[in-house]
Amino acid sequence: MRVAIAGAGLAGLSCAKYLTDAGHTPIVLESRDVLGGLVAAWKDSDGDWYETGLHAFFGAYPNMLQMLKELGIEDRLQWKEHTLIFNQPDKPGTLSRFDVPDIPSPFNVIASILRNKDMLTWEQKIRFAVGLLPAVVRGQKYVEEMDKYSFLDWLKRQGVDERVTSDVFIAACKALTFINPDEVSATILLTALNRFLQERYGSKIAFLDGSPTERLCSPIVDYITERGGEVRLNVPLKEILLNADGTVKGYLIRGLNGAEDEVVTADAYVSAISVDPLKVMLPKPWKLMEFFQKLEGLEGVPVINLHLWFDRKLTEIDHLLFSRSPLLSVYADMSNTCREYANPNRSMLELVLAPAKDWIAKSDEEIVSATLAELEKLFPDHFGGDNPATLLKSHVVKTPRSVYKATPGRQQYRPAQVTPIANFYLAGSYTMQRYLGSMEGAVLSGKLTAQAISEALPVANSSNLQTLTRPPATNAATA
Repeated sequence: MRVAIAGAGLAGLSCAKYLTDAGHTPIVLESRDVLGGLVAAWKDSDGDWYETGLHAFFGAYPNMLQMLKELGIEDRLQWKEHTLIFNQPDKPGTLSRFDVPDIPSPFNVIASILRNKDMLTWEQKIRFAVGLLPAVVRGQKYVEEMDKYSFLDWLKRQGVDERVTSDVFIAACKALTFINPDEVSATILLTALNRFLQERYGSKIAFLDGSPTERLCSPIVDYITERGGEVRLNVPLKEILLNADGTVKGYLIRGLNGAEDEVVTADAYVSAISVDPLKVMLPKPWKLMEFFQKLEGLEGVPVINLHLWFDRKLTEIDHLLFSRSPLLSVYADMSNTCREYANPNRSMLELVLAPAKDWIAKSDEEIVSATLAELEKLFPDHFGGDNPATLLKSHVVKTPRSVYKATPGRQQYRPAQVTPIANFYLAGSYTMQRYLGSMEGAVLSGKLTAQAISEALPVANSSNLQTLTRPPATNAATA
């Protein structure tokens, strides 16, 4: 069966990969000239890569890790020491670590919290542990019920004071959702905490050894095309054409550079584009349906990613760092963390500015200037004195609408992958799946969509259908 998929981000590519395993023929249609969607990357005139975001992989990403294993590229993940590292704003240039020992969960994470003496008092640790018990004991049902609260409200209900929020969870919320604890749904952080507590290597972090476009997306494309599928770039979706009964007749592709428009037809159709453009693209008859009307309750959050190249090494730390800055979320020196970006003499910092809503309309120059002011606090030894570090060049990548904004109450608006339209499906991290807006959520959503299509349109004698249903394996420990 032919399946037309609009969007070559992780959701669309994952969907296509698992459709080929089930014996289908996917045709992936990407409007831009680059793969990856929210993990896209580009090379500048100097041959240096810059990316849509700072992409860290967690041990608690079983579907992502399983897909990499199936592709034979799991060795492209560079696993880091099992620790979480935070800057200390009151002690410029110093770091606080939550080192996770290699013992069974949840005792490893608990031990890392108990051994940290910089950020939480014993009373705060005990209060937070007691507050977290319902989420651990009652499981995902309780976590989903907490969507009516912001994470800050949830902490207050557990009797956890404001310092815990400022010391730890502002950084965590901005890293995971690009918004602050007073805005983000409690479900988001509790889901992440549950995964970290339940999986031995859930909080362990890895970086790709190169750009996501080449090292992650391209192998998926190769896998798809080698099995008869197709991936096309520069084919923007103009309109979803309908049959008289409201089902999809075809995808109308806008012709570029004077070319005529084209209609792509298939047996089934998938939207793997972000929720914001999808809402604009919906045919008028569909907009009257409750299923699609609920999408109005979702919108993407603005994100800004920065790349700054300096004339010297600012740090030797080979890890993700939580800045605890009012402007910045997380950052890493990619010249240390990524093999392809390695440079023993100079630093390339990749940083996430969050929340970005007040900055998305500002100029690149304003954003870089404000970021450099924050870096003076993070690296006082390199920006003070008579010979401060020099910025050689920079790239600012703005995404006005990224992953869905995970404020309280959003869970009820997240759609299933199966729609009321018989031959139309959805994929994307905004759709309902347990890993929320993330790379893992995107991969899982594509996998679930492929499974739904395969169940509706089974291919005879397909020996690979089990790929969609068997429990994913993960082994971050040995990487």
